[in-house]
Amino acid sequence: MTTTQWTAEPTTSGQYAEVNGVNLYYETHGAGRPMILLHGGLGSGEMFGPILPTLADRHQVILVDLQGHGRTADVDRPLDITLMADDVAALIDHLGLEKPDVVGYSLGGGVALLVAIRHPDKVGRLVSASANIRRDAIYPEMLAQQGQVTGAAAEFMKDTPMYELYQRVAPHPEDFPRLLDKIGAAMAKDFDYTEQVRGLQVPTLVVAADADMAPPSHYVEVFNLLDGGLRDGGWAGEGRPKGGHALAILPGLTHYNLFLSPLFAAVTLAFLDKES
Repeated sequence: MTTTQWTAEPTTSGQYAEVNGVNLYYETHGAGRPMILLHGGLGSGEMFGPILPTLADRHQVILVDLQGHGRTADVDRPLDITLMADDVAALIDHLGLEKPDVVGYSLGGGVALLVAIRHPDKVGRLVSASANIRRDAIYPEMLAQQGQVTGAAAEFMKDTPMYELYQRVAPHPEDFPRLLDKIGAAMAKDFDYTEQVRGLQVPTLVVAADADMAPPSHYVEVFNLLDGGLRDGGWAGEGRPKGGHALAILPGLTHYNLFLSPLFAAVTLAFLDKES
């Protein structure tokens, strides 16, 4: 499976919600307990096209296009996961949802994590995939590549799925260089959410590829902060993390195809649909 397969035509018409000064685009698919699904950087909800039918077969899936991405136009503020997390919390209120599960990948995984940290009363369960809680956990060569992301790179990205998607769906297709500038500025900022994660109250599944943007040990570190991987689990699971947290390192995947994988859909559903 390659990244060129990561868009799909929406099967329902989307809607907009005015939250925090952002005209946030979202689509609703399927029925069941609500799941808010958040895409990666430079993408949109359409990224999940290949696994959406599997998720929507068991849940009402609300695909959100985050600020400046997909069909949501940019606004005059930085691309900041804290602000985007507050947008998602406001959308939960706007839709009148009762503690939906929140699932996110990469940028969306960071946003999902911040929703659970900042608004724990609004979230049922959390799945945070391919999201790093410390900038210095990312491989040095990847940090160097991120440092080259500016609007000037737009010309060189014209054959990429990110550019194709943006040109097809964005309200202002000419803003792609601006999005690159903002993404680059966001990635250049240092961050460390260690202490916030340590106090996380929402049952959380940490997901990563076995060849992700940071080493598997980083995602084990996150699990450790959540009381996981510190003792034998016990015959009856009595030694498992007290908060109901879990960890999944998915084999044979990378940061760039995890969100397409049936494995990602399977572990997400197994965690969200767990009885206790």
